[in-house]
Amino acid sequence: MNIQREEKLAQKQVRDAAKRNDMSSAKTIARELVRTRKAVTQMYTQKAHIISMSTQLSEQLAIVKMAGTLQKSTEVMKLVNDLIKAPQLNQTVQQMSREMMKAGVIEEMMDDAVESAIDSDDIEEETDAEVDKVLQEVAGETVAQMAAMPKAQRRPQSAQAAAAGEEEAEEEPDSLQELQARLDAVRS
Repeated sequence: MNIQREEKLAQKQVRDAAKRNDMSSAKTIARELVRTRKAVTQMYTQKAHIISMSTQLSEQLAIVKMAGTLQKSTEVMKLVNDLIKAPQLNQTVQQMSREMMKAGVIEEMMDDAVESAIDSDDIEEETDAEVDKVLQEVAGETVAQMAAMPKAQRRPQSAQAAAAGEEEAEEEPDSLQELQARLDAVRS
C-alpha cells in the first residue's frame, strides 16, 4: 500500500516535471518508477517463492510425522509379533480343534446314551410282556386275570400278591424258587 502511494506520487512528479519542461527530472523519476515497479514484481515473486517454500516445508513436516508414525506402527507390529508366536498359535489352534472333536465325540456318545435310555422303555415293555408269558405258563389263570387288568390296578395287587406270595413261599419253597429261576433266565 505504501508502495502504491509512492508510485502515484512519482507519477504525479513526472507529470509536473513534464509540464515544466524539465525532461531530465522526469526521466530520472520515471526510471525510479520503473525500478519501483520491478521491485514490486520481485517482491511478489519472492512472496510466491516463500509461500511455495512454506508449502514444501509443511509437506516435509507431514512426511516426517508420517514416517515417525509408521516407525511407531512398525515397532508395535514387532511387539505384537513377539507376543503372538505363530508356531505356538498354530499348536493352540490344533489342540483346540482336537478338544472340539473330542467334545463332539463325547456329545455323540451322550446322545447315543440318551437315545438308548429312551429306547430302554421299549425294552422294559418287551421284558414285561415276556414276564407275563412266563407267569402265564407257570401260574395259569391267576396271571391271565392279572394281565387283563389295567396296570394301575395291577401294581397295588402285585404288592399284595408279593405279600401273599411270601406266605405261599413258606408253604411251597420249591415252586417259588423254580419260578424265580425261570424269571432270572428270561431276564438274562
